[in-house]
Amino acid sequence: MNRNLFIALQRLAPQHLISRAAGLLANTTNPTIKNQFIGWFVDRYKVDMSEALEENPLAYPNFNAFFTRALKPTARPIDGNPTSVVCPADGAISQIGRIEAGRIFQAKGQTFSVQELLGGNAEWANQFAGGSFVTVYLSPRDYHRVHMPLDGTLTHMTYVPGDLFSVNTVTAEEVPRLFARNERVVCHFDTAAGPMVVVLVGAMIVASIETVWDGVVAPLRRRVRTTQYSGAQPISLRKGEEMGRFLLGSTAIVLFPEGAVQWDERLDATHVVRMGEAIGQLQTASTSL
Repeated sequence: MNRNLFIALQRLAPQHLISRAAGLLANTTNPTIKNQFIGWFVDRYKVDMSEALEENPLAYPNFNAFFTRALKPTARPIDGNPTSVVCPADGAISQIGRIEAGRIFQAKGQTFSVQELLGGNAEWANQFAGGSFVTVYLSPRDYHRVHMPLDGTLTHMTYVPGDLFSVNTVTAEEVPRLFARNERVVCHFDTAAGPMVVVLVGAMIVASIETVWDGVVAPLRRRVRTTQYSGAQPISLRKGEEMGRFLLGSTAIVLFPEGAVQWDERLDATHVVRMGEAIGQLQTASTSL
C-alpha cells in the first residue's frame, strides 16, 4: 500500500472504535471463532509455539490468552551481570541513544519531547535531561509481556489518553510525535541508577494495556490520571520480572537520567532483541533503594 494512503487511512479511521471492537473479538471464547482467528494468526506471522508454556495454540480459552501466552522458564534467560540493563521485551530496536535538548529521536527527522511523552510534567521530564532512551517495537509475532530492565520500586504511574496510530516503521517516519500522541501508560521506578521510566505505548488494534500491579490500565477515560505508590508495602520488582503486557502489539520506551547507563555499541535501529538480554551497563549507582 502507498505510504501516504496508509497514513491517511489511519487518520480517517475511528481508531478507538476499531481497537475496542478488536478487543471484544479477541476475548470471545466461541471455539469456532477463536480457533480460526488463532490458527490464521499463527500461520500469518509464523509464531514459534515451541517456546510457549502451552505449545498448542488452540488450547487457549481466547485469542488474548494466546497472545499474552507465558513462555517456558528457560526460553528467556535473564542476564546475570549485576550491572547490566536488560531488554524489557522481544522485538526490534526502533531507536536508541541520548535525549538531546529534552527530545527523543523517533525516525527520519521526527522527534518528540520527553515532557509530552510523560504526560506534560516538566519536573519529571527534567530528571532525564541529557539522559538515555531505548525504544523497542513489538511486532505481532513477538512475545508480548514487558519485563523490568533493572530492579526497581514503583513510585507512580500515569495513564495518558491519546490516538491509536500504528507504531510500525512507516508510521513512525510519517506521523510527527507519534509516541507522545498515542495512548500510553507511563511507569516511574526508583532504581540503583536513579529514576527510570518504562512507557507502554498503545497502538491501532491494541485492545488494552495491563500492569501486574493494577490490571487493565488502558483504556480508561479521556483524561490524564496519575496514581502514586507509597506506603508500608511498596511495589518492588526484580530485573526480568514481568511488569505489564499488551493485548496486541505495540512499543515500550525506557528512559534513564544522564550518565546512568551506557548502551551496547552494537545496538542500532532495526536490531532484533529478546527480553532478558543485556542491552547496556549501569554507569552510576545510588542508595535510593
